[in-house]
Amino acid sequence: MTVKLTLPTRIPILYVILGVLVMISVVPMYFYSARVETDNRYRLKTNEKFLQNTVTRSLADDISEHAASLRMMLANLSSAIQIASGRNISGEHVRAPELRALLEDFVSSSGDIAYATLLNADAKGISAGRIAPDAFLQRELERGFTAARDGRIYNGQALVVGSGKSMKTVVLVTTPVVSDGKFVGMLGAVVDLNFLIQRLEEVSREGLTPYVVDAQGRLVAAARVDYATGQDMKYLEIVRNFVDEGNKAQLVATQEFTAQEGANRVEMLGTFCPVSALDWAVVVQKPQSEAYRGVYEMQHTGRLLALLSVLCSIMVSIYAARRITNPLQVLTQSSRAIARGDFSRRVELDSRTEIGELATTFNTMSQELERYVEDLKRAAEENHALFLGSIQMLAGAVDEKDPYTRGHSDRVTRYSLQLAREMQLDEDFLQVLRISAQLHDVGKIGIEDHILKKPGALTPEEFEVMKTHTTKGANLLRPVTQLKDMLPGIELHHESLDGRGYPYGLKGDEIPLLARVIAVADTFDALTTNRPYQRAYEPKEALKIIHSLAGKRLDPQAVAAITAVYERGEIRVQRLRSVMMQPPPTPVPEAPVPTPEPPAAPTEVTAVAVAAAGTSPQPPASGETFIQTTRF
Repeated sequence: MTVKLTLPTRIPILYVILGVLVMISVVPMYFYSARVETDNRYRLKTNEKFLQNTVTRSLADDISEHAASLRMMLANLSSAIQIASGRNISGEHVRAPELRALLEDFVSSSGDIAYATLLNADAKGISAGRIAPDAFLQRELERGFTAARDGRIYNGQALVVGSGKSMKTVVLVTTPVVSDGKFVGMLGAVVDLNFLIQRLEEVSREGLTPYVVDAQGRLVAAARVDYATGQDMKYLEIVRNFVDEGNKAQLVATQEFTAQEGANRVEMLGTFCPVSALDWAVVVQKPQSEAYRGVYEMQHTGRLLALLSVLCSIMVSIYAARRITNPLQVLTQSSRAIARGDFSRRVELDSRTEIGELATTFNTMSQELERYVEDLKRAAEENHALFLGSIQMLAGAVDEKDPYTRGHSDRVTRYSLQLAREMQLDEDFLQVLRISAQLHDVGKIGIEDHILKKPGALTPEEFEVMKTHTTKGANLLRPVTQLKDMLPGIELHHESLDGRGYPYGLKGDEIPLLARVIAVADTFDALTTNRPYQRAYEPKEALKIIHSLAGKRLDPQAVAAITAVYERGEIRVQRLRSVMMQPPPTPVPEAPVPTPEPPAAPTEVTAVAVAAAGTSPQPPASGETFIQTTRF
């Protein structure tokens, strides 16, 4: 479905003035501040990246220097051992006291060396140090010996030895001992990485998170206690990039990435610097919210100043625009009041400009319009009264054809409106109902008098003619366009819920509500009005008959409504004395409601009625019998 947007046909002048002032004052400043903000943001980000580059390069250089120093020390120790041993460390020669002394001096010469060992080609030898190798370190020594036998220097995996306060993070470095180009043994040193951890802690005080990883992405050392030595750090994108680059990772790299910390994803800025001598990398990272804090503060300050400038411009613009637009707003409000029908509205405007002259002209126009509209209202009320009077005269003319139904249309109208209000129907429905009920029997004007005024029962042929009064009335009024909504009540008020009515035999909801309301009122009036062939029922007896027809012939809601109105005493029926009355016979046994004995003289009770002419000189004994023997 396509949504079509409608644009306003007019733009308030206040917005025009406001827009011009904002364009002049704010837009140039916005572009200038945006350019300055962009430049400063770039510089601040560059500075942060440069800081991380400097830190990682410095840490990498420290590690490389320590590694180079350790290799030089091992090379010197290897030369000293060969001289002291006469280039023979095989068998028991490796355990010579002078060699042990050299090894112990090597360990004590540096606080970073926690353990050292000398092994001959048979993997037998001596060791010295402040720690005792555990199973993990023994496996590392085996790997180092294998590498030395192959002529390679071995840099082992970072391990944690000891526990509690004596716990240390160490790494094994081994080098082969070669004599005349032949492998004769291995020198190994276990380096305590405490110096590296201290340097990482110093860096962490600057708000960075530094750590060192090996070529497989395992953690070597870190300043954070929640990072464990040997932990796989490849879940971080920056570490994965280093591992993926492998030996190609020779340059410092800075990048933005996302890290998972607990249940949260944090945008990070990180840098790694390779330590090529050890196939390690130094990594530092920092949340972007902290790394770019200066950028964000600058942006916040700049935008706050821009907002304040905009607000000041808007306030000045509103003040200036109001001085111009207030008189126009007064005229607009008065025009809208007139459009709503309030022609008494006048413009109170004290202005010596053209707008003041316009206000005077406007007041003159309003006064003339008010006078003209009052004349139109008066003419409309007179026409409406004339229309209703004509309808009443037409209905009265129909009623006058039969002295026994005189006032029938007025009573049906009154009853219909009472029960419609009880059903809480809207006012528009009541207006249609008023006219439709008044004219519901207008078709009888086309029924011959000898049938309409016949005092006795009608023959079947005469009853068929009588039934045509509904369609005759509708056809009579159909050319009048203003009465089209009233036709269903005129044409269909003799339809029955069970489909046994006329003229079309409609059922249930096929019958409009308008016709169902009139039908109940029409039936009630027929029951409570004296006819030449029957005396009127008492209202209570009439309601019992009507209730027996509810749901079968008559609408149950309308029946309930007329009952409620009667019980509140709002219905009054004045019976007319008939010179043609006959005493009612005894009710037939199958009648659900016995026929009451009517009073000898006319009596006034509460109710409303519908005009009818009877087809039988006997009063009906039940609702079904009444419908079958009575013409309305």
